[in-house]
Amino acid sequence: MCTAIWHDGCFGRTLDLDRRYGEAVTVTPRRFPLTFSDGTALREHHALIGMATVAEGYPLYYEAMNEHGLCMAGLRFRSAVYRSAADGAHAASYELIPRVLASCVNLEEARALLARLTVTDRAFSEHLPPAPLHWLVADRSGALAVEPLAEGVRVWDDPARVLTNDPHFERQAAHLARFSHLSPAAAGGLGSGAQGLPGDWTSSSRFVRAAFAARHTLPAETDTARVATFFRLLGTVTIPHGCVLTDSGCCHATVYSCCYDTVGRTYHYTTATDARVVSIPLTDLNGDTLTAHVM
Repeated sequence: MCTAIWHDGCFGRTLDLDRRYGEAVTVTPRRFPLTFSDGTALREHHALIGMATVAEGYPLYYEAMNEHGLCMAGLRFRSAVYRSAADGAHAASYELIPRVLASCVNLEEARALLARLTVTDRAFSEHLPPAPLHWLVADRSGALAVEPLAEGVRVWDDPARVLTNDPHFERQAAHLARFSHLSPAAAGGLGSGAQGLPGDWTSSSRFVRAAFAARHTLPAETDTARVATFFRLLGTVTIPHGCVLTDSGCCHATVYSCCYDTVGRTYHYTTATDARVVSIPLTDLNGDTLTAHVM
């Protein structure tokens, strides 16, 4: 369970889990060598910053932004169908974010690359099997929802600039249309124009709630206000500890919330146990060594 949003030059997400995986804010500079499972090797590329688990010296990004402001997040998607093998250009699910962001300057370049790629079920290691994922890719020009399905990788324009989890994007968009009559107007008292807005933690409800909030939240007047406003947006879908339980009784809650300021090229995050915003700028772009900032 996670929610990703683009709004007013900011991109970010909530990461909702019942455990931690040693994640850290990780900078991949331009000269850190990236080799992908189809043999593609990049000795120099766009620099990235984002949240990742670093395994065997490789950044397994949950979400990231490149130096040009192109952003991408992976969210759990039980309906994912990966290919067992592929000819031509392909990428395993764990490497799709660096493959796209290291290579592409903008959304149209990302769309063209994704149209050529097959997503495979290759595991990173014996202990890290492929996670079922779909992705939100966004920049100032728009957003794409990217899903690996039985018929191949589908890339949809996402005018809501929001993504959650199952069901697949087409069904989420159709469900959202049922709430097009809602508004921020005071039809019968303050807030009454949004009566009927879903308030539970299911994926479909979070999709509708995030889309409504992102659509109607006004742009901020300063850089500081833009980031603060974005965290307020994420607050509409943040899951408090104890409000959602797994089948085994574990708490499934928001571990962290993050905001990529694509204007200031800075990554901001808060955690479930500390509401203070930690800010890490994307600097030192020309290095060749990963930098991991432990949370």
